[in-house]
Amino acid sequence: MSTLTVSVVTPDGPVLEDAFEMVSCKAESGELGILPGHIPMVAPLTISAVRLKGDGKSDRIAVSGGFLEVRPDKVTILAQSAEKPSEIDIDRARKAKERAERRLQDKQADIDFKRAELALKRAINRLDVFENNF
Repeated sequence: MSTLTVSVVTPDGPVLEDAFEMVSCKAESGELGILPGHIPMVAPLTISAVRLKGDGKSDRIAVSGGFLEVRPDKVTILAQSAEKPSEIDIDRARKAKERAERRLQDKQADIDFKRAELALKRAINRLDVFENNF
């Protein structure tokens, strides 16, 4: 089966570069499935897991938004942050989730609710990628 070269890049540098048969991710407009030969496109990504399939296995990467660029033979993901399951600090992710949940429940006027919601989504995404990959 033909493959796509997939590159995941953050401001800190490359996270992944490998060949896969399929990429699934969540754009702001909805779920995308990309196969070799896909039409060129650019789409903003949400905080979600990028699923990569190839060689009879599936990999997942937690991304915190960003952009997806698709060309017929290559997919590039530019993300603020991206982590493979093996790189996720599970204790830190759990603490971040608890902290964000407390902030949202406190209902204090000085809390930035949008920021707390985004922190909660990032923590839940990291936990999901970690727990569903092992």
